[in-house]
Amino acid sequence: MSATDRAIVVRAPGEAAVQEVPAGDGPVRLATVCSGVSAGTELSFLTGTNPALHAHHDPELGLFRTDLPATGYPVTRIGYMEVARVVESDAPGVTPGALVAAAYGHRTGCRVDPLAERVVVLPSDLDPLLGIYVAHMGPICANGLLHAAADLCGTDVRALGDGVRGRRVVVVGGGVVGLLTGLFAHRHGAADVVLLDPTPERRAAAVGLGLEALDPEQADPAVVLKTRWRHGPGDRGADVVFQCRGRTAALATALRLLRPQGTIVDLAFYTDDGSPLRLGAEFHHNGLVIHCAQIGRVPRGTAHAWDRERLSTETIDLLQAEGTVVRKHMITDVLPFADGPALLHDLAARRRHVVQAVLTFDDPSP
Repeated sequence: MSATDRAIVVRAPGEAAVQEVPAGDGPVRLATVCSGVSAGTELSFLTGTNPALHAHHDPELGLFRTDLPATGYPVTRIGYMEVARVVESDAPGVTPGALVAAAYGHRTGCRVDPLAERVVVLPSDLDPLLGIYVAHMGPICANGLLHAAADLCGTDVRALGDGVRGRRVVVVGGGVVGLLTGLFAHRHGAADVVLLDPTPERRAAAVGLGLEALDPEQADPAVVLKTRWRHGPGDRGADVVFQCRGRTAALATALRLLRPQGTIVDLAFYTDDGSPLRLGAEFHHNGLVIHCAQIGRVPRGTAHAWDRERLSTETIDLLQAEGTVVRKHMITDVLPFADGPALLHDLAARRRHVVQAVLTFDDPSP
């Protein structure tokens, strides 16, 4: 078995390519079947705007520090939505031939240790293309709902829908995070789910998933929705907003959508300077709350009942119930692994638009 694999790396700003990387060490050898592209995060490495490129992340202090060396280039691991076939395994519960979801980047294969990295065995009836969401992306979105539930119920969260059931929900941003989060909210009983995005293809995907979609550039969505949603005198707007677009202008819009003392659950990854925020306006006068639901942390006090494994289970349940519409309306581009660098360059240059692109590999199944 080869000691190297081929991976998409970012060698320098604007330069993505396929090159050989070490296979790693671990008791489980995986051969990749497909890998989902997370355009926002991955393009931040290609464009040089990711904060890890310019500051050292100190996990103990929880700080990005400019007094220590940053990660810099080359970036040899991008992507976190992989489906793979188990080729070899000396780990309990991971059987050769099984199809699994993992998060190790766009590469032909990898050796992993299931005790250190997430490896989720997929059910046999799940489309492998949908499996890209199970290890990381789906749990990110489910964790957003969990934060909304904890905001309402404290530590006593019994079901993922406890924070959205019967409530009026807005999702800002129609990328993959926004679409999956909106679908979770819809499935878990929200009274209304309205998704805002200026891109027609994303709004069409939202409608295909059964959500309402509005173009925020056609009319002021805060005026539209606050005129529609009245809870009482001086109390209009959304109960909860999931902010899923990586621009602070979108966060500024999200603040304007909320009813007084409402909550934003923030799932976005920002690389701009934050200048559109006006925290002395609605945030201050309406007593609003912003919860960051990133990255990989469940709300404090719920970890005994809710962890990433349970969030992966919730994701599988969603995909088994809604897989047909997800496959039809969200996965817009399927292309060979070798075309991955060109895709990233096209996306960065805005020559191409995708909702969800998936890179495919040869499946080594028996």
